[in-house]
Amino acid sequence: MRSDLVGEPVRPIEVVEYGTAVFEGVRLTASDRRLLDGGTFDSRLRVRQLSGDRLEVTAYQYVGTVRLESCEIRVLPKYLGTDLDVLRMLDHAWSGARDPLPTRQDFLAGAPKLRDLVCLMVVEHGERLLRRGVRHDYLTVEDDLRIVRGRFLPDRQLLRHHGRLDRLACRFEEHDADIDDNRLCAAALALAARTARVPAVRARARRAAGLFAQHAPTPPGDVRAVLSGLTYHRHNEHYRPAHLWSGLLLTGGGLGGLFTSGPLASRAFLVDMNRLFEAFVTRLLEQGAAGTGLRVDKQVDERRVLRDERTGRSYGAVRPDVLISGLRAGGPYRLPVDMKYKLYGGKKLSPADLYQAFVYAHTLGRPAEGEPPVCALLYPGDASTRHDRVAVRVIDGPVAARVRSVPVDLPAVLAGLAGPDPQGVPARLFGEVLPRARS
Repeated sequence: MRSDLVGEPVRPIEVVEYGTAVFEGVRLTASDRRLLDGGTFDSRLRVRQLSGDRLEVTAYQYVGTVRLESCEIRVLPKYLGTDLDVLRMLDHAWSGARDPLPTRQDFLAGAPKLRDLVCLMVVEHGERLLRRGVRHDYLTVEDDLRIVRGRFLPDRQLLRHHGRLDRLACRFEEHDADIDDNRLCAAALALAARTARVPAVRARARRAAGLFAQHAPTPPGDVRAVLSGLTYHRHNEHYRPAHLWSGLLLTGGGLGGLFTSGPLASRAFLVDMNRLFEAFVTRLLEQGAAGTGLRVDKQVDERRVLRDERTGRSYGAVRPDVLISGLRAGGPYRLPVDMKYKLYGGKKLSPADLYQAFVYAHTLGRPAEGEPPVCALLYPGDASTRHDRVAVRVIDGPVAARVRSVPVDLPAVLAGLAGPDPQGVPARLFGEVLPRARS
């Protein structure tokens, strides 16, 4: 991994996620106001122009950058140390490819910024695919030829070339590299070549983008539709990490976000830490459940819980983030798990989170015999964070359900995944989530 991220943008301003800061000497341009007044950033970032050329910025759970003409707003992670840690979470949650990622020692100056890191990963994987050779596949093509190739189309011939024998309408299979696998990479490399802040990264992106454009000149269109329609098999499995980084860059930081490819994606890159935390921890639980006889299902809609008594139909779905199920202690077992990207620290769990967790526990939980149902509530926290066990009792009655809070020490988990025993990290977390079985 080469150390290319050495440049610094002009007039950066920084704010920590879930924080508010006021900056002096910053005045939004007319273009900035049009971009911000469109409502695109309402749930991600709030920017207000104050009197005296002061700018107030309020951040939420999104980290990354927004490039304006007047400044570049950087939202820094509050709980994690650097943008590099966010990159590692992204890789583990969605990539699944154990390719070497950059380390802090790989950079010559300053902490790397998240969007620059993603641009670098797009270039790294694009170059790797070019060295291996881009994939070709058979595409169905309809064209007018001088001789018959494939299948002759009499209806099209009659409508378009009636009475002519020098132009024949045909449908045939073409073995070509201009396919979605390569179009996504080509589009992401072209975007990195135009917008990467560091000259060395832009130069590498331009070279790779030029080579990919020769193979896949057709734009991918709706990036999210292409990503959702991709299927992986033995011929294109090696494209998966390249598609992850390309999708992140082209959609502006979120595979399911509001941003799409285009001018906005080149100016804004914001990652939803709430969604990333959920995907990251879910992946750890899936890995930790291996060999235990328990299954981890993510976001399963259960429509048998809420019923409209007037019509008898489902009134809505109950959907925990994760449902752990299987056989435990000789009997059937279910444990709903809810995840909240909230920095509770020494605070109590919020009533809203408790109420939601209680519904999951009471309706979906199936504990060991003789125990009340349980829901595990996971959130970021270190070893000093309190482990709450909240019992929900019927008035003057027994415990109806129990909510267990389990803090996840993200820096320690990331350090463990990069250490000598990465397989032990998911197993330990999975063991902490499960309540101890009665002897």
